[in-house]
Amino acid sequence: MSKPIVAILGRPNVGKSTLFNRIVGGRVAIVEDTPGVTRDRLYMDAEWSGRHFTLVDTGGLDFQEDSEITSHVRTQVELAIREADVVLFVVDARAGLNPDDLEVASVVRRAHKPAVLVVNKVENFDSPEKIYDFFQLGLGDPVPVSAAEGLNTGDMLDRLVELLPPDQGVADSPDIIKIAVIGRPNVGKSSLVNSLLGEERVIVSNIPGTTRDAIDTTFERDGKNYMLIDTAGIRRRSRVERTTEKYSVIRSLRAIDRCDVVLVVIDAVEGVTEQDKRIAGYAHEAGKGSILVVNKWDLVEKDDKTMKRYSDKVRQELAFMPYAPLIFTSALTGKRVLKVLELVDFVAEKHATRVSTANLNTLIREATQQNPPPADKTRRLKILYATQSGVKPPRFVLFVNDPELLHFSYQRYLENQIRSAYGFEGTPLRFSLRRRSKEE
Repeated sequence: MSKPIVAILGRPNVGKSTLFNRIVGGRVAIVEDTPGVTRDRLYMDAEWSGRHFTLVDTGGLDFQEDSEITSHVRTQVELAIREADVVLFVVDARAGLNPDDLEVASVVRRAHKPAVLVVNKVENFDSPEKIYDFFQLGLGDPVPVSAAEGLNTGDMLDRLVELLPPDQGVADSPDIIKIAVIGRPNVGKSSLVNSLLGEERVIVSNIPGTTRDAIDTTFERDGKNYMLIDTAGIRRRSRVERTTEKYSVIRSLRAIDRCDVVLVVIDAVEGVTEQDKRIAGYAHEAGKGSILVVNKWDLVEKDDKTMKRYSDKVRQELAFMPYAPLIFTSALTGKRVLKVLELVDFVAEKHATRVSTANLNTLIREATQQNPPPADKTRRLKILYATQSGVKPPRFVLFVNDPELLHFSYQRYLENQIRSAYGFEGTPLRFSLRRRSKEE
């Protein structure tokens, strides 16, 4: 089930990014130290009072005199609002009410989307007169905050979660595999979907950004049921000129959240780009089964070592997901396209694999005997017990004498041992540590 989307809107320099970082709990660039994952993203998952949502930071909305620019900005605002479930509209208490604030507020009102009016940079909460002018925006009671200091942001988040759509609580259908097709614009996602389906279900064009919405298509093959989610391409922010492409990112995030297996489509001619890393990184962090699909392979000049060299390069660039199978396809000619579904079946099975507690503990015991954990001065890590706590992705709990003694390199060693014994191809593994003494 996809998480609600919350978009932060406002003029430049009103503190949108500061508020974004405050809500997600720190500067996004250092949220998780996973080698190879690009961090400069405009979206991040957040949680407040038990409610989870995806927060999207947007660029500053600068309504200039040039009519073409004003038109583009208005489109940007409307799309951001249309894609979001709730809007955080940020204004600046120090600068006061601005004509651009009135422009944005009118669009928010016409969209009939739930909104929280956030008056940022408030220095004295005992003097509310500076926020009175913002009542003119017609978006209800303004919430004064200081994002930089974290003051009153809790009240703002309380208001926000009240406006989120209710949890659907719908269980996933166990007999259908949901596949999200993700990637930058013009890498051939729609062509791949059509080739998998064997018919023209999605408009195919060489114009980046043609597919604006995530389109779900269910189909059956060899007695198995699938749902393909064709998503809009994601383009690097510095190259986004079509405002519609920028906010198609949101639909792609929704698709990843609610799928079982992700097809990360890479352009064989261009190779792995920084944006490919961002896209793959979100799927990795979301714990989804993943397959790397190098498309347009028919356009690459080849010799007998081309595929090996290309594979090594892809693995180097996407080193954070060595578990993901790699396949070279041509959606145009149909080369190896049907093998993609075979890989989907395989990865979906591994994504839902469960290891018995007895077998897992035997494996961990043999692994630690073969390669004992390194000692920290006079103390050595002891793994007392292990169990698998969940699937999709497979999650493991290690009960240890001191969680701080488990170095990431030794955890990687344990993960490799588990993968060697049980495969888990195509899926990330999650580990959590709990302190436990021998007497317990």
